[in-house]
Amino acid sequence: MTTIGNNSLLMAEIGRIAEVAGYLWTKGWAERNGGNISVNLTGLLTPEEMALPALASAIQLQEAMTALGGHVFYVTGTGKRMRYVAQDPFANGSLIRIAPDGKSYEIIAEQPVAPTSELPSHLMMHNYLRSLGRDNKVVLHTHPTELIGMTHCKPFLDSQVITRTLWGMIPECRIIVPKGVGIVPYEIPGTIELAHATIKQLEKHDVVFWEKHGILAVGEDLIECFDAIDTLAKSAQIYLSARMAGYEPAGMTDQQLDDLVPAFGL
Repeated sequence: MTTIGNNSLLMAEIGRIAEVAGYLWTKGWAERNGGNISVNLTGLLTPEEMALPALASAIQLQEAMTALGGHVFYVTGTGKRMRYVAQDPFANGSLIRIAPDGKSYEIIAEQPVAPTSELPSHLMMHNYLRSLGRDNKVVLHTHPTELIGMTHCKPFLDSQVITRTLWGMIPECRIIVPKGVGIVPYEIPGTIELAHATIKQLEKHDVVFWEKHGILAVGEDLIECFDAIDTLAKSAQIYLSARMAGYEPAGMTDQQLDDLVPAFGL
């Protein structure tokens, strides 16, 4: 009998998912069941694991995910808390396998935990990025307090304005988030409309703000996605701390930001 617990590479990645889930909770970014994670694990599974039997009937997708046919993802569960994902990722999430034609998915391990309600959005982002040839493995969505607060201020609903403000607070922000951030005006969470609007922003950015809702990062590595959000949150904290102290922070100059480009190969 095939047991995924014997796959050390796979379980190490599951451990990283649990690690990041714990960070989201301790940061205060994952109230109740807020936020969700999906990670493409296809390259870590053996052929036998890829062919595990389904634990429940196949679920049809609203759109065909043709670039994801046959891929396997870990996805956090609907209604599940990040604090519990950190403790037991397989009781609070599951492995799902996309059908070869990309039109449905099955839960294959370890328990029949229904995926997050935002699964269609996640898969659409994975599908879009892979269709471009980008080796995207991660979609991470969470609710950082200070960053959401900034999206309640109309001037910051301009991608260039909020990017320049956050880059200007600390050099590492320009280095770690070199493409800046995209902005999606408010949409109802979990909707296809939100997914399509986000995909539009992923043409230029790896991090996208959802107005009055949260933030997401995409990439090849879960820890790197977390670090990008964490760095942006630090910049927001610096900015808001200065404002609460009664002054507008000067921020780094254009020349100081430009000097980082050749120095760090941005």
